[in-house]
Amino acid sequence: MNETNLKLAVALRHELHAHPELSNQEHWTKERLMRFLREHTRNLEIVDRGRWFYAAYRVGTDRPGIAFRADFDAVPVEDGCGQPYASTVPGVGHQCGHDGHSACLAAFALEVDQNGADKNVFFLFQHAEETGDGGRECTALLDCERVDEIFGFHNGPGLPLGAVYVLDGCVYCASEGMILSFQGTPSHASMPENGRNPAYAISNIIQALPELTDPAQHRGLVLATIIQVDVGERAFGTQARRGQLLLTIRGQYETEMEGLRRAIETLAEQEAERYGLGLEISLCDVFPETVSKKESNDKIRTVCRKLGIPVQDMQEPIRASEDFGHYTKQIPGAYFEIGAGEKADELHTVGMDFNDEIIPVAVAVYRGLLEQA
Repeated sequence: MNETNLKLAVALRHELHAHPELSNQEHWTKERLMRFLREHTRNLEIVDRGRWFYAAYRVGTDRPGIAFRADFDAVPVEDGCGQPYASTVPGVGHQCGHDGHSACLAAFALEVDQNGADKNVFFLFQHAEETGDGGRECTALLDCERVDEIFGFHNGPGLPLGAVYVLDGCVYCASEGMILSFQGTPSHASMPENGRNPAYAISNIIQALPELTDPAQHRGLVLATIIQVDVGERAFGTQARRGQLLLTIRGQYETEMEGLRRAIETLAEQEAERYGLGLEISLCDVFPETVSKKESNDKIRTVCRKLGIPVQDMQEPIRASEDFGHYTKQIPGAYFEIGAGEKADELHTVGMDFNDEIIPVAVAVYRGLLEQA
C-alpha cells in the first residue's frame, strides 16, 4: 500500500473517531468522507444519496461491476480509549470500529484512483448499520448500477492481528427487537381483583422463553434475550395497569427466528385474552441473516494465500447481527473478519479502538479481490 495513502487514511480515521455520530444522524461524517475523496482523487464520481453515498470508478458499461461497502455510524457508548483523538461527543463513540471500516474503504478508493482497474468499482459508504435500516436503504445502489458482487469486512477484536476469517453460509445471525405492550385497568392496591394487571401475562411469557428457544427444537442457534421489563409505576396504592416487555430475538436461520417471533406473538395474544388486556406488538432494529457465498469466500481464501495473509474458517456464526445481509440477499458476495489483536478490547466497550494496522491488510485483500473477481 502506498505510504502516503496509509498516512492519509490513519489521519482520516482519527478524525472520524473524534466526531462520532449515531445512526441516521451522520451528517458531518458523510460530508467529511465525501470531501476527503474529492480532495484526494481525480477519477472518481461521487454520488450523494442523502444519508449515504457511493463513489464510482468507471471503465465502461460493458465491464463487470464490483462493490465494497463500509459503514460509518457510531454507538451510544462512552469513549474511554484514552487517545488524543478520543470522542468529543459525550456518550457517543466509535466503539464498533466503523471509523476504521470507512477509513479502509477510503484508502482503497485512493489506490484504485491512482492505479486503475479493469472493472467498474463502487465504494459504498453506508449509514445506520447499528439499527439495521442503512443496508436496506443502500440496496438502491444495486438498482441503479450494475454490481455483480459485493464485499465487506468487520474488525475482529480477540482474533490474531491481520488474520482473515471467513465462513460459508450464515456468518452473522438475524435478529430483531420485539416490543410487547400490554394495557390493563387500574384498581386500588387493596382490591387487585377489580383491575387488570399485565404483570402476570408478562411473567408467563418470560417463563416460557427457555422452552421456546430450546436447542433441541431448532437446527441452528435461536435466542430470546430480555432487554427490559417495565410494569406499573411507583405508586403503592394503585396496582399496575400497563406493562412492556422488550426482547431481542435472534436466529442463525431467519426462518427459525421468524418462527420464534410467531410463537411469542401467539403466546402474548393468549395471555392478553386470558387476563383481559389490550396488546400491541411492534418490531425495531430488524437485521437479516448475513450470508456469505462460498464462491465469494473462495476468492478471499485465494487472495489471502497468494498474499501470505493467514486465513481461517470460523467454526460457527457470530451471534451479533450485521445488515450486510441485505446485499447478499440480492447478489453474490461475502462478509469477513480481520483480526484486531487477541488483547484488543471487545466491541461496544469503552476502551475499544480500531487498530490502524488493519488498514493495509484490508486494502491488500480488497485490491486482490478486485484483480481476481
